[in-house]
Amino acid sequence: MRRNCALTPKQLLKFYIVLVCLSVTVATGFLLAGVWVIPIFTSLELAAVSIGFLIYCRKALDCETIQIDGKRLIVKKFISYRETTYEFNIQWAKIESPVEGSKIFLISQSNLRVELGQFLRREQQIPLIASIKAHLG
Repeated sequence: MRRNCALTPKQLLKFYIVLVCLSVTVATGFLLAGVWVIPIFTSLELAAVSIGFLIYCRKALDCETIQIDGKRLIVKKFISYRETTYEFNIQWAKIESPVEGSKIFLISQSNLRVELGQFLRREQQIPLIASIKAHLG
């Protein structure tokens, strides 16, 4: 399950390269014409855009994966460059359906509870929960 983003990081990089080339070309033209202020503002603009794109890419890579391997249910959450892995025994794990008005559902086993589904639409949650329940004991 991935975050719904308009551009992938690869597409954003291509756009960024084009933007930098265009901005540097315009700034160089003004510098050659004797207007030295434009390259300074171009540098500030590109720094601000770079920071914004880095923040966007950090969120665009967020994902949640669910894998069933034999008797294990493995949940991996990759949020803001931090990966967390949770392992459940499929015989003991339970799925708690989302509370009314909530986007997330829970997979739990004894004291361990993991929230999932923050990147899914409501109509995608029901089939996912049903397919996971089919594998649980």
